[in-house]
Amino acid sequence: MADIRVLKTPIDGLVVIEPTKFGDDRGYFMETYNLETFHKHGLDMEFIQDNESKSKRGVLRGLHFQTEFSQGKLVRCTKGSVWDVGVDLRKDSDTFGKWYGVELTEENKKMFYIPEGFAHGFIVLSDEAVFNYKCTNLYHPEVDGGVRWDDPEIGIVWPDPGCDLLLSEKDTKQPLLSEIKESLKF
Repeated sequence: MADIRVLKTPIDGLVVIEPTKFGDDRGYFMETYNLETFHKHGLDMEFIQDNESKSKRGVLRGLHFQTEFSQGKLVRCTKGSVWDVGVDLRKDSDTFGKWYGVELTEENKKMFYIPEGFAHGFIVLSDEAVFNYKCTNLYHPEVDGGVRWDDPEIGIVWPDPGCDLLLSEKDTKQPLLSEIKESLKF
């Protein structure tokens, strides 16, 4: 069993996880998830769904959440590089509306845990990125929610991907945080 390093962020519950990598001239090996190791570090979430996406440079996905059946997400980039962001949507939190971002790359092997009650998004910085998610709840499209990626109240500083941004039609029409704050159930 390999250990992990858990780095706390200024937002309670949002953590960066650095796995131990073992390598030699043949390549490397690492555990990306081990129930015992995570529990040892106080990370007692249970994952029930895995997802993967592939995107090209400049794709910005987010900021997404589920209005019910909230999902915690353990995310990592297995090919390329992304800037990943979590936004606290817990109405009673001292850090409501605050964000934290981290670069996840195939080289640094970092993982980012975004707990329930957060919006999540990322922008692709490399020519192509493969992004993996472990989720604590199933995807429920009927309660899919979002907030604008460029909401000035949140104030995320997105890095320049070196090209035009590519957003889904849905993400260009997401509401501002001020428009949904009262309806949030977190």
